[in-house]
Amino acid sequence: MSKHFSELGIATPIQKALADLNISIPTDIQRKAIPILLHQKEDFVGLAKTGTGKTAAFGLPLLQLIDREKTSIQVVIVAPTRELGQQIYTNLLSFAIYTPEISIASICGGTPIKPQIELLTKTTHIVVATPGRLIDLIKRKAISIKDAQYLVLDEADEMVTSLKDGLDEIVKELPKKRRTILFTATMPGTIKQLIQNYMSKHVVHVESEMETVGHQGIDHQYVVVEPIEKLDVLMHFLTLHEGKQGIIFCKTKAAVNKLAKNLAIHKFSSGALHGSLSQPIRDRIMEQFREGHIKILVATDLAARGIDVKDIAYVVNYHLPDLYETYVHRSGRTARAGAKGLSLTVVQKEEEYEIADFENELGISFHKYQKADTQSIEDNNTLLWAKKVFKTKPNREVSSELKDKIYTIFHHLTKEELMDKILANHLEQNKKSILSTEEKQIPKRRKR
Repeated sequence: MSKHFSELGIATPIQKALADLNISIPTDIQRKAIPILLHQKEDFVGLAKTGTGKTAAFGLPLLQLIDREKTSIQVVIVAPTRELGQQIYTNLLSFAIYTPEISIASICGGTPIKPQIELLTKTTHIVVATPGRLIDLIKRKAISIKDAQYLVLDEADEMVTSLKDGLDEIVKELPKKRRTILFTATMPGTIKQLIQNYMSKHVVHVESEMETVGHQGIDHQYVVVEPIEKLDVLMHFLTLHEGKQGIIFCKTKAAVNKLAKNLAIHKFSSGALHGSLSQPIRDRIMEQFREGHIKILVATDLAARGIDVKDIAYVVNYHLPDLYETYVHRSGRTARAGAKGLSLTVVQKEEEYEIADFENELGISFHKYQKADTQSIEDNNTLLWAKKVFKTKPNREVSSELKDKIYTIFHHLTKEELMDKILANHLEQNKKSILSTEEKQIPKRRKR
């Protein structure tokens, strides 16, 4: 029988806030973590999949442990990206709606620092920070965490790189008698080393439903493509899932920009997200994606941290990730809140053997996606061409004289006849283009 939050020791005001959010049954990680965090004193490591309610798992007990009489910072929560930090901050505010005397501040990068410095002059109990911005504020002596009793490292496996040189600076500002709480979706060697270096010997470890990667509802598939057909195969897949929201992951910012540009040319509702974009642009794209105005998000791995959109129907790994734990984070973007989802990985023939490595390492099974045949792909490309023509805005700079001459050529044709001729012309031009491309790919014989 499922436990309720009251049985875990959560106080009535916080229970009321959860009820307002239609949250009544704790997730597995929440059932396991909340009593420990509330009633024990040891450092804590929680291993739980992406999207299983980790913010509430540490956020609810910490809200309850705050001493409201004190004016100093008591909890420092560090997240790898501003997007995830903002998500944590927003969740904590909603959990604390009936305990307004608890003050929570977001001090993440990507936003002006002066308002944050001003905010920190007032009573603050909890800060949610990105590593760089927190270190910046420490160096400016704009923040004091010397009385903080709790350090939370969320999505720690995604934060190792950014914390590599900075964790020492953060930790030396904290009291030695503090409690460190770490949550991660995977346990690579770097995280084990971090635990050994910065946490006590008496660490409570909790694992939540880690027997399979991602949610039970994720269908892991892969498709083998030739380099020349990769974009066409992807666009055929996207057409089949038209109207649904999805994320396409690329390894580099350049690859994200190139793919997003190609999708935009073919009139897919898409946007690009990577670290080189300014924060206002990233915020605008994320807001459009959350509201459903953008259906497809093309992103790098780090930029996609903190995306908590429940209706993501599919994830596409346009490039095979280098690390197994990266696949965990990517696939975990779909099948959230008990929904079903698809994780499709696009590989070339020479990469296909790596699928078995991912299966063995992560304990999952991939199914081979049935790639569309040549005719279906050509038909889809023609359909995309038609949509592009339909969405093309008229050129107002064309002279009326030229328009009249062209009209004279076409005026006796019916709409159906004109459409047939335009389509036939497009298919002929497309055929020539394909033949030209194939000829370029045929290796020339060396002269003897």
